Amino acid sequence: MNRAARSIAPAEIHRLARVKSFQRPAAAALGEQMIEFFKQSVVRRQTKLAAIAQNWVRLVPPMFSDHCALDSYTRGSLTVMVDSASHLYELRQLLLAGLQDQLLLACKSAGLRKIALRPGRWYHGDGPADRRVRFASGA
Repeated sequence: MNRAARSIAPAEIHRLARVKSFQRPAAAALGEQMIEFFKQSVVRRQTKLAAIAQNWVRLVPPMFSDHCALDSYTRGSLTVMVDSASHLYELRQLLLAGLQDQLLLACKSAGLRKIALRPGRWYHGDGPADRRVRFASGA
């Protein structure tokens, strides 16, 4: 390097720093938008599902509480997961015997129109003590 290149004036360094630097424009805050999304999506669905869950606990016999889980609620259709074929059959018979009409009437304000049962397990293990929530994982 020659002597001229080594002795760049401080004013030139400041000018280069100003020209070469990139100022990012200030981004809009997401807080208000996220709160609005939360109110529209999560809170509304949570209040409907909470009302349905309260009526489910009140109307469905307690023997099914360990064997059933409210899986999803979309467009007025409640999907209930049942862990064994025998409990699925028993619950389906109860629903056909009039329990479904009672639940639909009790949950009319939440928009419940249909109850679908499906087999499946939402927990790990085989015993009642092992029944804990299972989340989908990549492994």
